[in-house]
Amino acid sequence: MGGDESGGESDSFDWNSEDEREIENFQSSSLRLTVPNGAVLTGSGEASPSAGPSNSKVFDHFVSMGFPREMVSKVIEEYGEENEDKLLEELLSYSVIESSPQPQQRIEPNHCSLVLESPHQPQVKIEPDLSSSEGGVSSWENSDSDALSDEEEMTKSLRGSDNIVLTLVKMGYKQDEALIAIERLGCNSSVDELIDFIGVAQMAKAEDALLPPEEKPGISKLNKRRYYELEVLGRKRPKSCEKRIISEDDDEPLHLPNPMIGFGVPTEPAIIKHRKLPDDAVGPPYFYYENVALAPKGVWQTISRFLYEVEPEFVDSKFFCAAARKRGYIHNLPIENRFPLLPLPPRTIHEAFPLTRKWWPSWDTRTKLNCLQTAIGSAKLTERIRKALENYDGEPPEDVQRFVLEQCRKWNLVWVGRNKVAPLEPDEVETLLGFPRNHTRGGGISRTDRYKSLGNSFQVDTVAYHLSVLKDMYPNGMNILSLFSGIGGAEVALHRLGIPLKNVVSVEKSEVNRNIVRSWWEQTNQKGNLIDLDDVQQLNGDRIEKLMNTFGGFDLIVGGSPCNNLAGSNRVSRDGLEGKESSLFFDYCRILDLVKNIMTTNQ
Repeated sequence: MGGDESGGESDSFDWNSEDEREIENFQSSSLRLTVPNGAVLTGSGEASPSAGPSNSKVFDHFVSMGFPREMVSKVIEEYGEENEDKLLEELLSYSVIESSPQPQQRIEPNHCSLVLESPHQPQVKIEPDLSSSEGGVSSWENSDSDALSDEEEMTKSLRGSDNIVLTLVKMGYKQDEALIAIERLGCNSSVDELIDFIGVAQMAKAEDALLPPEEKPGISKLNKRRYYELEVLGRKRPKSCEKRIISEDDDEPLHLPNPMIGFGVPTEPAIIKHRKLPDDAVGPPYFYYENVALAPKGVWQTISRFLYEVEPEFVDSKFFCAAARKRGYIHNLPIENRFPLLPLPPRTIHEAFPLTRKWWPSWDTRTKLNCLQTAIGSAKLTERIRKALENYDGEPPEDVQRFVLEQCRKWNLVWVGRNKVAPLEPDEVETLLGFPRNHTRGGGISRTDRYKSLGNSFQVDTVAYHLSVLKDMYPNGMNILSLFSGIGGAEVALHRLGIPLKNVVSVEKSEVNRNIVRSWWEQTNQKGNLIDLDDVQQLNGDRIEKLMNTFGGFDLIVGGSPCNNLAGSNRVSRDGLEGKESSLFFDYCRILDLVKNIMTTNQ
């Protein structure tokens, strides 16, 4: 959860930011769109400049939004006036092209020579340099200020592009895909970056094909493509066209429920008893995605848009156990006829750890622990607390009480003796999270690794409550694709529900976590097959199709991508879905789309 993995004391750690933040202050981002002439569009589509003479109401409407009259006339002439959304999309496309002029590239039909066509340069034809396997690579971004004035320099720069194009074509990619990738990323880009760009573009194209254009909400094709390029891949925005991705929902605040019980918990009445899923979200296959609830503004709106506009279910695990854990879940599971794991776990600190009651001071009014992190309080801190309390025979002064309570909440310290507090032991954390005792113990796993793995895991009782609807649906067992498996929270939940695990493909980067899951699989005498892989980014369509042909498809795709760049405790790189780790969410979407497409094709 992005904590201090060393387990040492950290003054910069802000426990209050993730689990005690005021819910009503959590709002979504407000985004704007700037068109080339400087007019600003808000979510309502209003613009500042005045309109000139017009030919029709539609014409006036788009001219008033700041688009050039000639461009509007051209688009209306080509597409008519009936579909204004289509017109807006095409106008935005033309704006991008005109605002960011790029050299046009094409391949001569009879041989692999590259031709540059630009309004600022004469046509230059470059023959590929086949004498070397790697050409020199340099950037050739074309603009009025930095366009290459010397044809010889341009020729040298483009030779590298030719070799890269040939390399990509030999690898099986289309020539136009390779050229577009080079045009967008520049000649300095590595082959791996170009392959990544082409793969993302293919995924976006495949996702667009799932929905008719008139029914697709949220991000348009243009905006989705630009979102991948600018936000996910971190490409530089063109200076002359600083557009932002907009959605009709982006200006609306995201209100987290209070109490945070989602569509219902065992001890509280359900707020929502029925829901209607978008057609493209209906299972099977079923999917289940989890991440921290208190993410940066706009993150959950984006996650929802990429997961078929399914409404998130926000749940605090304090309604299932003695520790808080605010999480958001997006899934297409039924929400009727859920049931909890039995016996119900302890829901207060004293129920979970009865031996602490003897030493618990009356001025410590905690009944729940805070979110269980990957870091723990240091021995130096607990010693300082002991010395501060030993100076007083009775209750300490209020300022001392405040200091002690702040540290106890911050590090989830419990009372283990007179004036003595201590962090939770790993096996106590396992109990709170619903894992079997010693789940992470032994096998060469260090104490530090145990805390880290547990801090990033599911709360099993919460997840099992949501997955319980699958038991009657799959009495003979399930095939599971578990992405970002961690220490196997979903697998443990399904096992505790009594659902047989026929085939599980577990994808997890950490070797420590893979060993934990493998050990649990053997200790519980599972009868099915466990296949563990180490990188979701290497899980491509061919590999998925082979696995699905072997098993007959997947019944559930479950996972929670890393929260490193989303968690409130991260004060260094809380970059949202653009962060290095948290951007892996888009691999979850990519793989889910591939599974759905393959299953649809096979049917």
